[in-house]
Amino acid sequence: MTNPRTLAAFLHDLVAAALAWMLAFWLRFNFDVPAEFAHSATYSLLWVLPLFGSLFFVFGLYRGLWRFASLSDLQHILSAVLTGAVLTMVAVVFLGLGPIPRSVLVLHPLLLALVMGGSRFAYRSWKEHRLYGPAKMRGQPVLVLGAGEAADSLLRELNRSGLWYAVALVDDNPAKVGRRLRGLPVFGPLANVPEVAEKYGVKHVVMALPGAKSGERRRAAELAAAAGLTVMTMPSYDDLLAGRLSVSNIRRVELEDLLGRDAVSLDDAGLHELLTGRVVLVSGAGGSIGSELCRQIARFEPSRLVLLEASEFALYRIDEELKQSFPKLECGCWAGDVRDAERVAEILAAEQPAVIFHAAAYKHVPLMEHANAWQAVRTNALGTVTLARAAQRAGVDKFVLISTDKAVNPTNVMGASKRLAERLCRVTQAAGGTRFITVRFGNVLGSNGSVIPKFREQISRGGPVTVTHPDIVRYFMTIPEAAQLVLQAGWMGLGGEIFVLDMGEPVKIVDLARDMIRLSGFSEDDIPLEFTGLRPGEKLYEELLADGEATLPTPHPKLRIAKQADSMSDLEFQELLDWLAPSVREVAVVKTGLQRFVPEYVMN
Repeated sequence: MTNPRTLAAFLHDLVAAALAWMLAFWLRFNFDVPAEFAHSATYSLLWVLPLFGSLFFVFGLYRGLWRFASLSDLQHILSAVLTGAVLTMVAVVFLGLGPIPRSVLVLHPLLLALVMGGSRFAYRSWKEHRLYGPAKMRGQPVLVLGAGEAADSLLRELNRSGLWYAVALVDDNPAKVGRRLRGLPVFGPLANVPEVAEKYGVKHVVMALPGAKSGERRRAAELAAAAGLTVMTMPSYDDLLAGRLSVSNIRRVELEDLLGRDAVSLDDAGLHELLTGRVVLVSGAGGSIGSELCRQIARFEPSRLVLLEASEFALYRIDEELKQSFPKLECGCWAGDVRDAERVAEILAAEQPAVIFHAAAYKHVPLMEHANAWQAVRTNALGTVTLARAAQRAGVDKFVLISTDKAVNPTNVMGASKRLAERLCRVTQAAGGTRFITVRFGNVLGSNGSVIPKFREQISRGGPVTVTHPDIVRYFMTIPEAAQLVLQAGWMGLGGEIFVLDMGEPVKIVDLARDMIRLSGFSEDDIPLEFTGLRPGEKLYEELLADGEATLPTPHPKLRIAKQADSMSDLEFQELLDWLAPSVREVAVVKTGLQRFVPEYVMN
């Protein structure tokens, strides 16, 4: 016991045990203890104090700091005291260490727990008042949206902050309105946020709604933003439960916070069977989806994770991140192009993967529509069939193709090339062996080239925020959700299926732009909106199913299987491979060929 603070705490508890013991006798005899019992009380301290002192260490009372005393510390105190009470009773009854009245055996643990617990919490209260009390700078007043457990945790943290202090809470739950939480009044409903903010003179609100649905969070943020308030948010509910909440984590709310969706329920046992202890290869490992797939796969401890990426910098970046986050993970880094059959065969022969997730693709619609059209087709279609056939020859168990909603009734080269990739996987599946699974979904929040980072950059420059068309709508999901559902589909797939992800309700892009402007603290007078017209190959809306397609349910609520009547003869397959072989083709020839091999493709 070399730490002076630990020694002081131990001596305090011994004194508390002695005082509680003597006070129990005094209370028992109305502060007039007979000589016989006074002698017994003093003599019995010779064995009571060593007993309780030992238990204090056994139950870990000195591992924490009094300044951060909590219910956990109180539980340790109660455990030690109750154990000591039982052992004291055994000693008195069975060993005859007395005379000690039975009422003393009951009073002593109650008094001791009160003294030990009370002193700790009194010290914490004094310390926090001294550090964070009114004499210190209180910072800016804030209104808290929500009055649940998350809000309680937030208020506790704000009390320690010199940056913010809460003045009131607002909640939609009628049962909470009119109550008080940590001494602060709870108002309601959320529609009254502007009035409450004006009453208390606040300019900032913090959303303490980590467990609420995205629609509720969005409504709360829009009400506050419409009132000219700066909207901030706190960490996720998982962070709260893990004890990672701090005031430094409170930040301005982003659109991703409001478009977030319900957590994905995964079949962990099935994914362990698919991934754990196996060699898994991810193509396009440095891209938005590919890198997130790597992070998700790493959690399931594959024997080796193989990264295939054409961009040297992207490959370096994801490799460094995985080394930092998963130091025990064994990685293989291969720079290569999926169109290069010799390189692909070399990689698969060296690594012998059991599962392949094929995320490598060109995906930016306008860029791929004209000058880069043939490169899009060769990367997305030829690259897919090259990797797929190599996987089949190498005996890969499962091959999962990452597709897109733009492959449905495509009106652009990128979408048609991905639809061609779907068809190629389907015809390759017919040969048996490797099981080919396709997963089709829409836009992901924050991916490279997506609209939200573009809007954020335009707002930071002072605008205008450009939207192609006032009626354009898109489906959105988060990158982690998309990656998790890809893994789930990879586990569930038996071969030949096209899984369609539940993308929820489509969102108007102009509404996203307006929300981002408001959440950034501006109005449309400050940051104007500008409509630029649809870009080459762009549709007003996206579809998840082609004409004539229907879906079948799966055991997972967010996954369905598209029913297809699609087929390709051996002759057509060979003609397609021959058509993909040249390294250069003119744009007009590319689009004409796509119309031949993707019947639903319509040039716009």
